[in-house]
Amino acid sequence: MEFKIISNTQSINQHNDTLLLNTAEAQVQVSVYSSTVIRVNITTQANKPDTSFAVIREPLPDLSYEETLQEIVINTTALQVRIQKDPLRVAFYTADGVLLSKDDDRFATAWQDAKVINHRSVQPDEKFIGLGEKVGNLNRRGSAYVNWNTDAADYQLLTDPLYKTFPFYIGIHSGLTYGLFLDNTHRSYFDFAASTDNQFMWIGADAGDLNYYFFGAQTVAEIIKDYTWLTGRMEMPPLWSLGYQQCRWSYMSADEVLEIAQGFRDRQIPADVIYCDIDYMQDFKIFTWNKETFARPKDFINQLKDINFKLVTIVDPGIKVEQGYQQYDEGVEKGYFATYPNGENYVGEVWPGRCHYPDFFREDVREWWGTSFNTLTEPGVDGFWNDMNEPSAWNQNIPPIVKFGDQFMPEVRNAYGMQMARATYEGTRKLLGNKRPFVLTRAAYSGMQRYSAVWTGDNAATDEHLLLGHRLVNSLGLTGMAFVGVDIGGFAGNPSPELMVRWNSLGTYTPMFRNHAMKEADMREPWRFGPENEAIIKKDIEQRYRLLPYLYSTFYEASQTGMPVSRTLAIDYTYDKSVYFEDYQNQFMFGDALLVAPVVSYAHTAKVYLPQGAWYRLSSDERYTGGNTYEVDAPLTDLPVFVKAGAIIPMQNIVQSTADAGDGVMQLHVWQGDKPTSFIYYEDDGNTYDYEHGAFYKRTISFDPANQEVTICAVEGSFVSKYNKITMVWHGFDNRIAIQEVDNVQDKIVIVYKIQ
Repeated sequence: MEFKIISNTQSINQHNDTLLLNTAEAQVQVSVYSSTVIRVNITTQANKPDTSFAVIREPLPDLSYEETLQEIVINTTALQVRIQKDPLRVAFYTADGVLLSKDDDRFATAWQDAKVINHRSVQPDEKFIGLGEKVGNLNRRGSAYVNWNTDAADYQLLTDPLYKTFPFYIGIHSGLTYGLFLDNTHRSYFDFAASTDNQFMWIGADAGDLNYYFFGAQTVAEIIKDYTWLTGRMEMPPLWSLGYQQCRWSYMSADEVLEIAQGFRDRQIPADVIYCDIDYMQDFKIFTWNKETFARPKDFINQLKDINFKLVTIVDPGIKVEQGYQQYDEGVEKGYFATYPNGENYVGEVWPGRCHYPDFFREDVREWWGTSFNTLTEPGVDGFWNDMNEPSAWNQNIPPIVKFGDQFMPEVRNAYGMQMARATYEGTRKLLGNKRPFVLTRAAYSGMQRYSAVWTGDNAATDEHLLLGHRLVNSLGLTGMAFVGVDIGGFAGNPSPELMVRWNSLGTYTPMFRNHAMKEADMREPWRFGPENEAIIKKDIEQRYRLLPYLYSTFYEASQTGMPVSRTLAIDYTYDKSVYFEDYQNQFMFGDALLVAPVVSYAHTAKVYLPQGAWYRLSSDERYTGGNTYEVDAPLTDLPVFVKAGAIIPMQNIVQSTADAGDGVMQLHVWQGDKPTSFIYYEDDGNTYDYEHGAFYKRTISFDPANQEVTICAVEGSFVSKYNKITMVWHGFDNRIAIQEVDNVQDKIVIVYKIQ
């Protein structure tokens, strides 16, 4: 095996927006994307095309640098990049010269045959968070991971890799933060000083460039903002997709789906979405309907719509090898499938049997795939669930010689699911006109937030998976994925009634709230666990619907800044050591105001850490002083949820679905605090893209304890709110408040709540 380390700089040039440094082994290309975002690309093929599935921005046109005998220095208003010439080493500092991160002095960038590896120094107190869907602790220090999208059925607490690749992490040390995104779709590696005597960490990939983006903003939130600026942000989801979702592999007929949907309405359990898994198809063929059990899909879907249910259908990439099947015939005729090097179409086996796989890396194939959804959109399907797109084939060992366009499987496997979801999103957006599609995917790569929501795959009905699942949700949030869910109750196995109740209560505070189970599992609808448990589950689902004004506004924030909906405490309390302790690492913020402490099903008390500041128990208004640990009651009827002092949370009264008009009353809840706070309330029609043209309703709501005022600023946007009255709900205030109710006029409202 050939081994080499990057050596001395031989020449220095500048080409437009890029600084070029040549060594005997490679060319180092440095570009500035903003004052806090720098790209370093170390390549052995300097003239190859420069493409990315993730990055949507271009570097700044003007790059200036200073050169001395020993080094080159690039300065921005926020960062300083120092490149040592001999041997070539790259280091990043704050603008005032404090070290953020640098190459290991000894090994820096090296190659073992085609594999490229970057060795980086570590600081004694350095923590690492991120990487998306990865098991283990919040702090990745001492762990190692592989990115290789895998159909990880029956994954366990330490299984790696899983379904998705997000090669982006955030480093934290010495009161400083930085981020690093390795944009390379080959199998990649991240070793956070796991086995190096804490001397260095290393990242790398089986082939390709060492192509990374360095982020130097000095808060975790600002780094996420920069990362999602670079890779894109989600658009506003359809409001109905934030409601309760019921799924199963499989509801076996249209009649059964309708019976389940009606079961929610009869019991007055709020819900918006029901799914059809693979058995709705004819012989598992994509873009078909079973001629017997789903014989009249349009009539069936219209009946669902009559009771305010949306339908989501599953779509896998495998196209059944069968003459006379439209997608097979068209794909073969036009050469749309992955091939062997000799031109033969690759055959893998999945649910339909022998299958071909579309080459989603080609624009014409993505367009063809997108138009094929008309067999689903024409009858009225509104949501599209992409599964098995790692890509999965039975036994999973797709030969590395399989080609997608000019690239082989090892080069692009990690991006296959992303390109499938992209094709699904782009196609269904066209077919639905001005209506927003809901797209859900299992496999992903960085930048997926532009196209789809994600869920964490085939989990299990255990308490350990309940806790792991939300760590995965929080970690995915760090990598740009705000719209994330888990299979509530666990996909595999049968949860105890207590576990189902507990997990459902956590689902209330999960960005995507979907109950899903596999074929062999018991039925999971809320009424399957006895009347007493049904009542608890119903109560928690109702709480989700009460919170929708707050939740939808939080998704608006995600669309503007990239800030996740479900937030590890490391975002807001980065330097609080307690949030990284294993006892508390599962806790998270739901939006900016609610702290949620997951609890296992068999526990009836919980040890909870509350960061600095004052907090209130949501269910009781009991006040707590932050910076302390508390043993709190945690019955199945009351998941520990705490509200930050000064919080402003808009809520509504119970509705049975997001299509319900409701009573027109917004409840504006305010919790007493000693510092000014604010909240941006956002509303639109929840269904169309009219908000992109000004049809939205946005107001900043402020709480000023010094002047005893709540101010609701004048409306921005042309949309008319569905709420015509605001009821003020005060928490933690000692005396009766004078003003309780105001009309929801468009102009600025100042509520003086004088304490009597």
